[in-house]
Amino acid sequence: MPQTIAVLDFGSQYTQVIARRIRECQVFSKIYHFSTPPQVLRDEGVIGIILSGGPSSVFERRAPVPDPGIFKLGVPVLGICYGLHLMGHMLGGKVVKGTRREYGHGTLQVTRRGRLFAGVPARLRVWNSHGDKLTGVPPGFRPIGRTENSPYAVLEDLKRGFYAIQFHPEVFHTEHGTDIIRNFLVGICHASQDWTTKDFIRHSVDAIRAAVGKSRVILGLSGGVDSSVAAALIHKAIGRQLTCVFVDNGLLRKDERAAVESLYKRNFKIDLRVVDAASLFLRRLKGVDEPERKRKIIGKTFIEVFEKSLKKIGHADFLAQGTLYPDIIESVAIGDNPAALIKSHHNVGGLPARMRLKLLEPLKELFKDEVRRVGSALGLPREVVWRQPFPGPGLGVRVVGPITPSNLEILRSADAILQEEMMASGWYWKVWQSFCVFLPVKSVGVVGDERNYAYVIAVRVVESIDAMTADWSRLPYDLVQKISGRITNEVRGVSRVVYDISSKPPATIEWE
Repeated sequence: MPQTIAVLDFGSQYTQVIARRIRECQVFSKIYHFSTPPQVLRDEGVIGIILSGGPSSVFERRAPVPDPGIFKLGVPVLGICYGLHLMGHMLGGKVVKGTRREYGHGTLQVTRRGRLFAGVPARLRVWNSHGDKLTGVPPGFRPIGRTENSPYAVLEDLKRGFYAIQFHPEVFHTEHGTDIIRNFLVGICHASQDWTTKDFIRHSVDAIRAAVGKSRVILGLSGGVDSSVAAALIHKAIGRQLTCVFVDNGLLRKDERAAVESLYKRNFKIDLRVVDAASLFLRRLKGVDEPERKRKIIGKTFIEVFEKSLKKIGHADFLAQGTLYPDIIESVAIGDNPAALIKSHHNVGGLPARMRLKLLEPLKELFKDEVRRVGSALGLPREVVWRQPFPGPGLGVRVVGPITPSNLEILRSADAILQEEMMASGWYWKVWQSFCVFLPVKSVGVVGDERNYAYVIAVRVVESIDAMTADWSRLPYDLVQKISGRITNEVRGVSRVVYDISSKPPATIEWE
């Protein structure tokens, strides 16, 4: 059993980011519900505990609170943001509601470096997101850092190995955040830093075999990174017990179906079944313009198609999906203390009871870049591993307003030009995601010498690492001009192209 760092989840949308930062330090991490009994943590070899942030206040009637026994396990504990408030509240300190919320960038002044800030500058730019404030230090603790709004922004208890910080070291906005986390893992918890991608694959293969046994697994293969890596990982574990189903939902990119069939049937020798359900999806989406309703219709129809596929394929006990953590964290309420719901996702909406299928999601605790590393380690080709993300609902969330066959055709043609130019310029491999969006507004343009009153296409190109945050890409002007020129000249029905320069947060990566 590997050394384990437990991350107790109190509903923060950054919980998995904490776990990821730990894995980046080559230390195994696992996320647990905040109420996990101490004995479970002891039995699973936990050598340190991190209390995540969260949207709650310790003063709320139903605020999530951990079992007090975690502080008696004899392992180091690090409280982050809400975790600091919990430690202060539970261990004899004093917490009050702040007079003003501290959100965004702040400056931390380290007054005592100690083990937590070893090798880190005494003055740091940090990221805050909290309303409560610690005004009384718990017995055994001492303050070792302050911010503009808090004299007790960092606490330490050397004897017990307890630390609490007001800011979020896991986000990129905090300077030397990973160094601080590494100091906790290595300098305080004495983690051995021996966890690798190969370890993840080995443990996943063992877990899949143990869960599946001799049962059959059906997987929805889209051809994208997530489902491809999931398929390769599951196939490595159970071989011919896996059957992949590719659903043509009518919301695919240009020539997508043919490309997937060619790649997986011929090259990977995976049992692949293709289902043409385009007319069914488009019929149900007719006249629907609200994004969340589109997602739910697509998800429901997707499940129904799988039900019919099962009758032709034969009995299966598991439905496998390439769900990643960003899908979950933006879609599902966490335990008894939900993180803010951003969007629904057909992969994480649950299965109808009548299907009697168990979910198999081997990648659900990973971010996209981690999935790419797993794919490379499994031997998948570069064009699959480094393919840009494509949403499960397909072009359904890239057509703003009602979906029609003509709107989809305009979008497919425009997007094909964008991808072609991104590939030709080499920029496709430099950015996180590039795609076109159909806008249901018309604008006057000129094509040749003729007046053209037609639709607008938005081009969205972003840079990201984990899909939780993203910034728009500064493409060369001549490339943007070439893309715009080709789309307006070659795609009938388009008069104008705009370039989206919104960042996430607050904007989402996808248009809806």
